[in-house]
Amino acid sequence: MRRMLGTLTCLAVSALLAGLVSAQTDKIKYVEKYEYPIFKEMEAKVESLKAERDSVTAEIRQRQKEQKEKEKKEKKKLLLDFAGIKKPASPDVFTSTFHFPPVAQYITGTCWSFSGTSFLESEVFRLTGREIKLSEMHTVYYEWVEKARRFVTERGDSRLGQGSETNAVLRVFKKYGAVPLGVYPGLADTTDERHDHSDLAPELRKYLALVKDNDLWDEEQVISAVKLILNKHLGTPPEAFEFEGKTITPLEFVRDVLRINPDDYVALMSTMSVPFYTTAEFEVYDNWWHDDSYHNVPLNVWYQTIKKAIQSGYSLTIGGDISEPGMNGFEDAAVVPDYDIPQNYINQHSREFRIYNRTTGDDHGVHLIGYKKVGGRDWFLIKDSASRARYGKRWLPVFPR
Repeated sequence: MRRMLGTLTCLAVSALLAGLVSAQTDKIKYVEKYEYPIFKEMEAKVESLKAERDSVTAEIRQRQKEQKEKEKKEKKKLLLDFAGIKKPASPDVFTSTFHFPPVAQYITGTCWSFSGTSFLESEVFRLTGREIKLSEMHTVYYEWVEKARRFVTERGDSRLGQGSETNAVLRVFKKYGAVPLGVYPGLADTTDERHDHSDLAPELRKYLALVKDNDLWDEEQVISAVKLILNKHLGTPPEAFEFEGKTITPLEFVRDVLRINPDDYVALMSTMSVPFYTTAEFEVYDNWWHDDSYHNVPLNVWYQTIKKAIQSGYSLTIGGDISEPGMNGFEDAAVVPDYDIPQNYINQHSREFRIYNRTTGDDHGVHLIGYKKVGGRDWFLIKDSASRARYGKRWLPVFPR
């Protein structure tokens, strides 16, 4: 009985649908969309006005661009006139330590690595007699890793600039080791040996900003992602490599070949902001990890230590301010002119005042490799990776890779 009722119900529905289909007389079709002429006219007027405004704006922007380019081209820089200054005739007159020819840092903010690496190359020669050109970018790679690590640890309250201090090279050597330049040039594009971190630094900062904005504080994941970015721009550093017929790790290379003990070196500063003959933080932007192991000494002790070290056959790295008017790359020289501070008036207090009011600072690291007394002045020979050091006649070619 249930089956019969079910069948009759289905038949009834089918008959009803058939009746609906046969009774339908309305039809549909596709036609072109109608555009109301008044609206078209009004839209055209708006577009015309916008085009006119855009044209005027474009003209203004072009004029502004041309004016800025003109100002940039005509801009002048205040520099010391070296006409009356007796300076060393050439680098050859200096008594200098062993060093490789200068290497350009190009478009990077990594002078600290170039100067610190150069210093340790000289130290390797002094300690072992070996001439081994080291990779600057191996240190830069792991410095970025450590910057990312501290960024996570401090929940974003840590600096992410390209700069650092030269003693960071020793810190990286101690934790990650070092490699020869030929093993790791730090160039993803090996057809161009000029370093350019224009994309690397912003990409790292952008990623770490995302980490901060979303509270993604998983250190292992963040470091892994940072390494992927570094690998893309600098290449992947080796865990081990072949050196003189043996497989060796970067840490073994520092210990057994370079024979560098990072704990053998100290950093000096001279400031009245903390007691002398104590250790304290060097409070500058590039000391991003707030290293407080700097030995603070009076200015005359600081300066005499530099002179004694270089005259005794050692070299050292120093930090300075490349915006000083007495620094002139075209003259291959830098001095403190008497219209700034006469030499006899450079003392602890005048220097401290200039640091305090920020008319001088620490924004560039160089390798000090020689000394010579000329014209009543102390002259130091420096090895500099910055572009302005290549404006004159005395710079040497980039070391062959």
